[in-house]
Amino acid sequence: MSDHALELLDITCTFRAKDDARQRYTAVADTTLRVGAGEFVSVVGPTGCGKSTLLNVAAGLLAPSSGTVRVFGQPLAGINARAGYMFQTEALMPWRSAVDNVMVGLQYRGVPEREARAQAEQWLARVGLSGFGDRYPHQLSGGMRKRTALAQTLALDPDIILMDEPFSALDIQTRQLMENEVLALWAARRKAVLFITHDLDEAIAMSDRVVVLSAGPATHPIGEFVIDLPRPRDVAEVRMQPRFVELHTQIWDVLREEVLKGYAQQLKKAA
Repeated sequence: MSDHALELLDITCTFRAKDDARQRYTAVADTTLRVGAGEFVSVVGPTGCGKSTLLNVAAGLLAPSSGTVRVFGQPLAGINARAGYMFQTEALMPWRSAVDNVMVGLQYRGVPEREARAQAEQWLARVGLSGFGDRYPHQLSGGMRKRTALAQTLALDPDIILMDEPFSALDIQTRQLMENEVLALWAARRKAVLFITHDLDEAIAMSDRVVVLSAGPATHPIGEFVIDLPRPRDVAEVRMQPRFVELHTQIWDVLREEVLKGYAQQLKKAA
């Protein structure tokens, strides 16, 4: 058994340009990224740098142009069945109630309906939604929908959790509540987590390690920082610690120039 739950080794992802099939665009180049079993790793970088591309490669939703993906030491072929994916926009079915949304993955795996429903109700309770199982997505607040999506992901008991900016659309208070909820659930089960975010404060507050990506094209890691803040953590309180401020300064010194490059590229595209 490998000490690493997930390994992206020398990954390159090249795509055809939308406006000219003869043109090629390299989103990610020669990138190696590892997540240890039970480790919480965040990836930060400028907007549009390829963070989500790496997550899709880790999920098996996108085959890299070159490089290898390993899951607990074994090469990944197809969908990563040992991973759960929490998207930026929650993938809730509007015609299904909260409990029906949470249990749908269990049903696809062949779990009998009564057992699947019982597990789904247990997970809704664990994310603070006991008594809301009969509500439909449009009847839930943004934070409640995120909690439902989190329960939907965790109900499958994945060994690896992939999260793509899952809290970016929430207000700051709800966001901090969800961040603490995720940390509490992660501490209880110690799954490997690969967390994509554009929020440096969030990355530091939640992670064991933060990886910084360059601006695209051909994004690649340019920095890696061990977050040695004590656990358990409250994401609001930990930001007041001197060590947090020190880490933020160190990482931002690496990230700042790449963010400016990314911003300039976005302005150029919009022109």
